[in-house]
Amino acid sequence: MAHSPQIKIPATYMRGGTSKGVFFSLLDLPEAARVPGPARDALLLRVIGSPDPYEKQIDGMGGATSSTSKTVILSKSTRADHDVDYLFGQVSIDKPFVDWSGNCGNLSAAVGSFAISSGLVDASRIPQNGVAVVRIWQANIGKTIIAHVPITDGAVQETGDFELDGVTFPAAEVQLEFLDPAADEEGAGGSMFPTGNLVDDLDVPGVGVLKATLINAGIPTIFVNARDIGYTGTELQGAINGDPKALAMFETLRAHGALRMGLIKHLDEAAQRQHTPKVAFVAPPADYVSSSGKAVAASDVDLLVRALSMGKLHHAMMGTAAVAIGTAAAISGTLVNLAAGGTERNAVRFGHPSGTLRVGAEASQVNGEWTVNKAIMSRSARVLMEGVVRVPADVLS
Repeated sequence: MAHSPQIKIPATYMRGGTSKGVFFSLLDLPEAARVPGPARDALLLRVIGSPDPYEKQIDGMGGATSSTSKTVILSKSTRADHDVDYLFGQVSIDKPFVDWSGNCGNLSAAVGSFAISSGLVDASRIPQNGVAVVRIWQANIGKTIIAHVPITDGAVQETGDFELDGVTFPAAEVQLEFLDPAADEEGAGGSMFPTGNLVDDLDVPGVGVLKATLINAGIPTIFVNARDIGYTGTELQGAINGDPKALAMFETLRAHGALRMGLIKHLDEAAQRQHTPKVAFVAPPADYVSSSGKAVAASDVDLLVRALSMGKLHHAMMGTAAVAIGTAAAISGTLVNLAAGGTERNAVRFGHPSGTLRVGAEASQVNGEWTVNKAIMSRSARVLMEGVVRVPADVLS
C-alpha cells in the first residue's frame, strides 16, 4: 500500500482579539493553493482538521469553535497606499467548505504584526520605537483597515497591560480603524441598509413578524430585540448553544434575513454561506454576571448585545459585528440605537457574554443615504506558535 508523505508549510498560529487562526504568507503556500479554488480550500480544511463529524477538529489546528476555526493569507499589497493584502477564510467545522464571504475583525488585530514580522511592510515605515501604521487591504470585502501596532526596539511589542474581556491575559493594545466599513455585498448594491429602512418587519416562520435592523457595516448583520424572541440579552453561551430548538430558530431567522438583504437568492443558499450574515439580539442595560464570573452592572454599559457566529452564540463578540454595533448605534432609529437609549452618539459600550467592549463610529446622511467614515476599536494580538504545519501531500491531488 502506497503512503502519502506529509508536506511542510511555513505558518504562524496567532491570537487576534478573541479569535485564533493559522496565518500564512501567500508565497509560502504550495503553488496550487496560491490561487482561489478547490486546492486552496482542501489545503486549509486539512490544516484546520475539517470536516470533522465529531466537531472536535482533533486532527488539525482548529479549536472546535467558530472563533478558532480560522485561516488568514497575507501578501505584499499591489494597491497604492496599502502595505498588505489580507484574505480571511472561515473554515466550517463539520462541513467541507471554507467561507470567504466576510472579514474577521478580531484576527484583523493580528494582521499588522504578522505583516511586519514577515517582512511584508517596508522597513522605512517601521519606527525603532513608537507605533507602526500598517495599511491593510481587506480583500474579502474590498475595504481598508488601518492597524496601529506598537513597536519596541524595532520589533512588534506583544506584551502589555491592555485587558480585553474574553481574553485571559493582558497584552499590548492594537488600535484598529475600519475605513468606510459599509460592506459592498453582492446584491446589496453597496448600501449600508440594503432594504432602505432602518427597521424592517421580518416574517420568520415559526417565530412571527419581528422588528429587525438589517445593516451592512463591518459585516452584514441582522439585529432583533431580545424580548421579541424570548430572551433578556443577559444570556451566556450555555443558555443557547445547548438548545437545539433555539439554534434552529436562529438559523431560520438568519436565512430569511439573508434573503431580505439580497445576500442570497434562495433560502437553501444560506447553508453554504455560514459566515455571513450574523444574527444579534439587543436589549437595554441590565445587571448580569459574565462567563468569567465578573459582575457587569447596568451602569457599565449602554446596551446589551449577544451575537451568533457559525450557528452558535459567540463567547464574546466578533470584531466585525462590533463595527456593525457601533455603526448602528450612531444612527438614530435603529434597534441598536433605541436599545442604547435612542440618543445621538459617536461611541457605545455594550455588554457581551464575556464582559464589555467599547467601539466608536461616526455616521452621517448624504443625499438620503447613510454613510460612516470609520469605526474604531482596540484589540490585542500575540504569536502563539510559529514554524510549519504538516498535511498529507495527497490533499492537493
